[in-house]
Amino acid sequence: MTKPPYWDDATRELALRDPVLGKLITATPGLHLTRRGDPFTTLARAIVGQQISVKAAQAIWERLVAACGSASAVPPVLDAARVTRKRIATLRRIGLSERKAEYIRDLARHFVSARLEPREWTTLDDEALIEALVDVKGIGRWTAEMFLMFHEMRADILPLDDLGLQKAMALHYFDGERQPLALLRAFAENWRPYRSVATWYLWRSMDPIPVEY
Repeated sequence: MTKPPYWDDATRELALRDPVLGKLITATPGLHLTRRGDPFTTLARAIVGQQISVKAAQAIWERLVAACGSASAVPPVLDAARVTRKRIATLRRIGLSERKAEYIRDLARHFVSARLEPREWTTLDDEALIEALVDVKGIGRWTAEMFLMFHEMRADILPLDDLGLQKAMALHYFDGERQPLALLRAFAENWRPYRSVATWYLWRSMDPIPVEY
């Protein structure tokens, strides 16, 4: 799995600036953030998995790919054009709620119409891309931030709405006491331009399984 091009520079810089991160980085050698899936499939899978168990999400996902996937792709990916042609009732029979069926179709339409065009994303800064993504029904800021980190490999994302990150920062820097988001945001300025990397190591400190999205 390809390492983000900034990863080694980021770990060196963060370890020098922040003793806590230095210890976490030293404790987890050879691991790094990884990408999986194409953009449409990744975002659709995020929508499917919202507010249900991993097991239930996987079962629904497999049925959705069987009904709307690209037959030649390995691993399987969704075909946005096929999704747009499915009726809501058909998507409901796969196991999606009515709301999620609408979200998946809206996402597919964004890709088919090129309102979301991955080839243009390199020209967008982080906030501009987040704004484009949250235009899709069912994609909020947290989901967009996860996508920028794990698919687009953006180096400087700070998903402060994430409870895991809040807990890790409280544990390692504030004697376990949760802090206002404004304080956490100011504290994390020391990690620029590698806040994604700092976040990833803080998540790992709470869960030894490498974080994926």
